[in-house]
Parts: sequence; structure tokens; C-alpha cells
Amino acid sequence: MKKKVVLVTGASGYLGGLLCRELFNGDYHVKAFVRRTSDLSSLPLPSDGGTLELVFGDVTLYQSLLQACFVNVGGLNIVLQAYKETGTIEKIVYTSSFFALGPTDGYVADETQTHSGKFFCTEYEKSKAVADKVALDSASEGIPIVPVYPGVIYGPGKVTTGNVVARMIIERFNWRLPGYIGQANVKFSFSHVDDVVDGHIAAMNKGKLGERYLLTGENASFKEVFDIAAMISQTKRPLFGIPLLIIEAYGWISVLFSKLTGKLPLISPPTVCVLRHQWAYSCDKAKAELDYHPRSLKEGLFQVLPWLKSLGLIKY
Repeated sequence: MKKKVVLVTGASGYLGGLLCRELFNGDYHVKAFVRRTSDLSSLPLPSDGGTLELVFGDVTLYQSLLQACFVNVGGLNIVLQAYKETGTIEKIVYTSSFFALGPTDGYVADETQTHSGKFFCTEYEKSKAVADKVALDSASEGIPIVPVYPGVIYGPGKVTTGNVVARMIIERFNWRLPGYIGQANVKFSFSHVDDVVDGHIAAMNKGKLGERYLLTGENASFKEVFDIAAMISQTKRPLFGIPLLIIEAYGWISVLFSKLTGKLPLISPPTVCVLRHQWAYSCDKAKAELDYHPRSLKEGLFQVLPWLKSLGLIKY
């Protein structure tokens, strides 16, 4: 039986690498779309059987994507163009973000929410909101697209800029972050990376065309993240919360150092804007239609802390 072919863009990234590995183990023919300069350590080794194939290119360059094109995750505008010209794509699973739906100050949102567009904390948020409109417009035109919206992704895998929870825990356990960050009553939706991977595959197999699915998890504050981490490691909880004005000042200093070192800062002024708002969402629709079952934050952090400890990044 011929294997279903899946092309994954961003395949060398934190989420993309784990998605490729799960598809690889699930007996799909995986085309991992990567740049020639990408770190490929998170990908399974290409096999003689051809279940994983490296495709080199850049999703922002149309011709390189067109040469590889089948099912895709990301690079939305060019993928849509490729869909119209190739006629070979069965379904597009578009990885968006909770940011595309906007903040949820004082309530918990679901897939019916669209971004107000009145303000954006970051350029990333703005770009996701704009792309989300493109995705929804494309769906209304009959393009077979299923947008999915993960929350704050965390879990073992890679310590990248996208793995914010891991980076904050590292800062906390190395005493560079002495107190709580964020406001105790402001919640974020935390998504374990393995759950997000499973949600993508479920969206590919079960997702209804044109429907949106929140692949979020437990809604909790960063205070709760630090408290659970302290419980797991049997260390002391932070004794105080760091005022957002101080965090913002730290963010400006971090931006300055990043220009000198070339490393992206953990905290920046736009990040502080994000921390001032709630980003809480319900994944009931994904549970009902995709059989999506996200783990609790406590269960997820029980994996994260030993993983960081094994890498020598934290001690307890």
C-alpha cells in the first residue's frame, strides 16, 4: 500500500522536528522541508525505505516549495499559491497560534473569536492575525485548509526561543529570575508539545475542512508554573512577584545585550505587553472532533524538569 506523503515546513524546529518524528513512526512518507543551514538533530535519520526525505529550500521562495509540494504546515501564502498550481494537495494543516485570536482579558475564548485588530503586543501577533484572515478567506473559497492554534508550547525537545517555559525555568533555577513573573490572576493556555503534535496529526486525519481547532491545554498563570516546578523539585517557591515595570526595564537591558551577543532575549518590552493580558482558551471542540486530550500542566512539567536536569541546565 502506498504511503501517504506529508510535507512539513519548519521541520527542523522545536515543533516541526517532533511532528516529523511522530509521522515517521506512524508510517507516513515524510518530506521534511528545511534550509541547507538548518540544525537537523531533531529529525529522525533518513531511511533507505524512503519514509523520511529531506527537501532543501526556503518556504519564502516559491519555486523551492513548488518542487516539493504536497501537504504542508506553514508558509501560508506561498502554500496556497502552490495548491492552486499543482493540484496535488489533499489538505493543508496550517499551524497558527493562540496569538491569532487575540487576548482574552476576563474570560476564556473558543474558536469563534477573531482578533479585534485594535492593538497588537508584538509583530508576531500581528502577522499571525493577518495570516489567520488569509486562511479563513481561503477556506471560504473552497481551499482544503484546517487551521490549528496551539497555546504556549512547552515540553522536552529543544531549548529554543519558542520553548519559553523551559527557558524561564532555567532562568529561575539559576537565580537569574528570583521572583514570579507575570500577574497571578492572568492566565495563559499551556500546550505540551507532544499533545500539539498529536493534535496536528488528528487535524490531518479527522479535521473538517475550513474548521478551526484550538490545540491548547490547561489555563494557568506563570506563578502556577513556578509553584509546580518548586513542588516537583522540592525547592522553595519564589517569595515575591517581580513588578512588570521592573521586568520591562530588564527587557530593555536584555535587548541591548542581545545586540551585542547576537542571542535573542528571553524578555523584551513587547513580551511585557503580552504578560499584561490574559490568553486563556477552551479546546473543547478539538476534544470532541479530534479526540484531543491534552495533559495537565503538572503532568507536563513532571517531564520538563528531569529533562532539563539531565541536560545539566538546572540543578535540584
